[in-house]
This record gives sequence, C-alpha cells and structure tokens, in this order.
Amino acid sequence: MQLSEQIVLVTGGARGVGAAVIRAFAREGARVVINFRASEDAARELVDEFPEQAVAFRADVTDREAVHEMVALAEDVFGSPVTTVVNNALDYSFNGEARSKLNDIEWSEIEDQFATVVRGALNVIQATAPGMAANGFGRVINIGTNLFQNPVVPYHDYTAAKAALLSLTRTAAGDLGPQGITVNMVSGGLLRTTDASKATPEAVFDLIAGMTPLRSVTTPEEFADAVLFFASPWSRAVTGQNLVVDGGLVRD
Repeated sequence: MQLSEQIVLVTGGARGVGAAVIRAFAREGARVVINFRASEDAARELVDEFPEQAVAFRADVTDREAVHEMVALAEDVFGSPVTTVVNNALDYSFNGEARSKLNDIEWSEIEDQFATVVRGALNVIQATAPGMAANGFGRVINIGTNLFQNPVVPYHDYTAAKAALLSLTRTAAGDLGPQGITVNMVSGGLLRTTDASKATPEAVFDLIAGMTPLRSVTTPEEFADAVLFFASPWSRAVTGQNLVVDGGLVRD
C-alpha cells in the first residue's frame, strides 16, 4: 500500500518526534490521526496545518478502553480501518543531572515508563490489528532508543522500558506476520531538539555531534523520514527489525 493510501495513527503525535512524523506522513498524502493526552492546543494547531487529512483525539494510551474508542472514532471519520501505527507516546525529560540514580530510583518510576511505553504500545496494537488483518495489510512502527545499545547516560527507567518494547516488537512480528502486518522499531539517539531533550545542555549536543560520522545530531525531521521507510512498500519484506537513526553514533 502506498503511503498516500494509508491511515496513520501516531501516539503522542502533537509534539516533538510525533509531530514530525505526522508532518512527514501528511506530506506524502496520508491521512493522519494525532493522538494526544495533554497537548490539545498543539494537536489542534497540527490539524489546522492539514485540515483535509488530519484528525486529533485525546486518549491516554495506558487506558485500553480509551484506545479502542479512539481507533473506532478514527475509522468512523475516515471510513476505513487504521493501516499504520507509530507507537511514540512518551512522558519523559532527558536531564542527566536530574535523573534518578540506581541507588535511589523507585520501582514506581520504572513502572510508569513501562505503562506508557509497553502497555501503551500493546493497547494500540491490539486495537488496530483486527482492522489491519481484515485488509491483509498493516504497519506497526515502534519508537525506540540507542541507549540500550550505548547507555552513555544511564536513564534506568526509560531505557529498560524501551528495551522491553524492542522485545515486544520482535515477538509481535512473529504473531502478526502471517496476517500481512509488519512490526519494526526505529531507534534514535538524542534529537535536536524536542520537548523531551530541551533540558539537555548545548555542550552535550555538540559533544554528541562530534562523535558521529556525520558530525551532526539527528533532527526530528530526519528521524521521521526513517519512520516512513518502514511504512512504505520498499520495506514490505522487513519485520522484527530495529533501525538505529543517530548519524552513525551506534553501529552494532
């Protein structure tokens, strides 16, 4: 299925990486569903950019019933099931100085990340997979991180949740593949700049840029273009994979 024919749901789609992904799909002619929990104004502004292609729905991805209701509403609006999902929802701030250290991190902090990152993705996949299977086509793209390969800053809660999401990516690929649904992950490093990374000092961005072969820090727009690949026809034989998009910083 061409990108222009797809109906794309992006969780956490109102800001940061999510907004960049929404704009990338809309640019290619796709219809887009902007999921948000708290960023209503940003979501409405994004709809105004693409009034013929975009809708926005509030839903907490950790709430299974709310997710199913959102997916049903999207199908009603567009008259067809969601074909493509980008699991991006996140509630985190990358601040190495303020992070919880291993000796004092609370289990509840880890649970909070698992709830949003893993439970949220599971809820969305379960809500959309039946429609994808009925069409014989589906694309699930999970947003990961290069930190579980190169934990330069030990964000214990965030990194553990994203590592679990990679496992879910690979196991879900096995279950959903026979139904024509691929499941992949796109993992970034620190992006310049999103709401989550705005607390990061400029010196850290510059240090990372100097360590990459491209001598730059990946932007949300560059990252979003890689997401398009996994939704496009050119990736039709690819599933259960993790593509690191960080300017070449991590290469294994």
